[in-house]
Amino acid sequence: MKSSSFVHLRQDGVSLLVSLAPELVRIIHWGEDLGDTEDFDGYSSATIEPTAHAEGDSPDQPGIWREQARGAIGSPVLKGHRNGKDFSPLFVATSHTANDQELVVVGEDVSAGLRIETSFSFVGAGVLVTAQKVTNIGSGGYCLEDLATYLPLPDRAQESLDFAGRWVKERQPVRREIQPGVVSREVREGRTSHDYTIMQLAMTEAATFRAGEVWSLGLMFSGNSRHTIEQLQSGRKSISASELLMPGEIILEPGQSYEAAPVAAIYSNSGIDGTSDRSYRWLRSRPNHPTNKRPRPLTLNVWEAVYFDHDLGKLTELAKVANQIGVERFVLDDGWFGSRRDDTSGLGDWVISKDVWPEGLAPLIDVVKANGMEFGLWFEGEMVNPDSEVYRAHPDWILNVAGRVPPTGRGQLVLDLTNPNCYQHVFDQTNKILTDFDISYIKWDHNRPLVDPGHNGKAAVHEQTKALYRLFSELKVNHPGLEIESCASGGGRVDLGIAQIVDRFWVSDCNDALERQYIQRYTQVAIPPEMLGSHIGPTESHTTGRVHSLGFRAITALFGHAGLEWDITKATADEQAHLKSWATYYKQNRDLLHSGKVERVETNNEATFVHGVVSQDKSKAIFAYVTLQGQAASRANAILIDGLDSNRSYSVKAVYPVGKPVFQERTGPKWLDGAVLTGKALTQIGLRPPILFPETALLIEIEAI
Repeated sequence: MKSSSFVHLRQDGVSLLVSLAPELVRIIHWGEDLGDTEDFDGYSSATIEPTAHAEGDSPDQPGIWREQARGAIGSPVLKGHRNGKDFSPLFVATSHTANDQELVVVGEDVSAGLRIETSFSFVGAGVLVTAQKVTNIGSGGYCLEDLATYLPLPDRAQESLDFAGRWVKERQPVRREIQPGVVSREVREGRTSHDYTIMQLAMTEAATFRAGEVWSLGLMFSGNSRHTIEQLQSGRKSISASELLMPGEIILEPGQSYEAAPVAAIYSNSGIDGTSDRSYRWLRSRPNHPTNKRPRPLTLNVWEAVYFDHDLGKLTELAKVANQIGVERFVLDDGWFGSRRDDTSGLGDWVISKDVWPEGLAPLIDVVKANGMEFGLWFEGEMVNPDSEVYRAHPDWILNVAGRVPPTGRGQLVLDLTNPNCYQHVFDQTNKILTDFDISYIKWDHNRPLVDPGHNGKAAVHEQTKALYRLFSELKVNHPGLEIESCASGGGRVDLGIAQIVDRFWVSDCNDALERQYIQRYTQVAIPPEMLGSHIGPTESHTTGRVHSLGFRAITALFGHAGLEWDITKATADEQAHLKSWATYYKQNRDLLHSGKVERVETNNEATFVHGVVSQDKSKAIFAYVTLQGQAASRANAILIDGLDSNRSYSVKAVYPVGKPVFQERTGPKWLDGAVLTGKALTQIGLRPPILFPETALLIEIEAI
């Protein structure tokens, strides 16, 4: 809805109300739907703030560009200068276009020689995508330092939630009270990193997964980034996201423009799960979303089975066992190319090793296909080892500052994809492998951060990231149906930007089921389960040394894009039988697991997680009851199942696709063998859980009757 002075965008219970007054374009409201109102003047006047002593003589009402020239004292949207001048623009809105789902506003500062264009678009499920572009309409170069998206937060936004982490322990929650000052989560690795938050959330006090209001932003970009929450001395709060530009990285010559990475803004009045639900529905609505093309195939990656020891006999044995279990995709990991017999050499030489594969990959692919599986292959195309043919021939093809070679990481340097010749080399070699062999899937790794990421003396993270996007897009055009998994030393490149291109994320190099319970739980705040690779690892985890039962590992892996990463030829006959049963269960239920609404139940017990997936029509659900550690009490809190229809009756039972867990009790609950309860009873009374060993899980199946 729009008038001469206001635009009101609405979608799926969310409103954005913008005042287009000539003197100031400002956001009056972003949050819960305001309804079919036209009393925009009333809304606007209600939000005009008084001025305090020792402040400006007019109300500090930051517009969408937050210019200091208007008296705004917070961080401006645009930062930059023209050789020290034009540092403080004052934009006048010159035009706007609007429809029911989109608003585009253009502003100019003729004196500073700058034009800015800001758009707000609802893209589905109430997700608001904002985008900005700045153009140099003056003379001389303009050095851009920042172009950020800021959205206002209401006073009742009292807490923030974001995610930190490290290798094999990604996306750990960090919850804070919003206080005066700026909380800034910055990434300077040149990739989104293990410490990347994916989304930053502002919430009402004590908001939970199920309840409370949430306002979140997620940058749709895979390079350097900044997410902030700011509270000024006036108490005014805002949330922002932007690409973090390196010094001098973007210098706009006359007529040139910079398009900022878009930002996904999600509001929920039903807690964190409401945020997830909107994100999932948005991503799932895209034509290229993986589940819109086919069910997610059960995957075997052989890395933790063979590492660099590529032997056709062993891999054939693995393929045969995988076929018996029911695996649908077989992925050969690192070690098939060049001189790559360990992690010290060969990166950059994407040519099949004659030493390891004298007849090429065809014999293995033939074995895999004969066993009813498709074939996938590992690449790390952005990296190069100094000990490689390509580096010896082209030492100038790396990101660097002239005159020096950056420190290596994992024995690697970074290829400069902004160099056309280097880009073509990576594309041509990768494309040839995909052309010569029947390969439907690639796992694309990125095992080190960018250090000294320069090209011709200038910082190049921005252009490197855009080049990677272009590379993936061109490979997909050349090979229709190709799926790409984003892996960056595990979960170091999981973000809403690359999610628009890839089909899967490797969530973490850690297959320890206990760690995965936390990592997957919080990665799923933004990314739906069907895009998250979740594998059954070996009995003893190679990243933690923990030993877990097959049941715990299998139930953990079920709630994602399931797979295996284990030498299954060494599994016992009972284990292989359980794996086959689990594989069958996954295939029977993946439509639900990959389309339903994720529910994370508040247990008020740090020793347990309860989480599950409920079908969109609320007719069926699968939940996991997970014991993370020993209980403080002899009995655990009741399992309260959320998300069902209160007025329907449901059959409830425990199911054991990988065998029964160990019950640490003399008598157990009767409902395990089957019971009938209403949705209301499941929410209010719940199920008394059995007493389980720590680091154990129980699978619960619920179906309407």
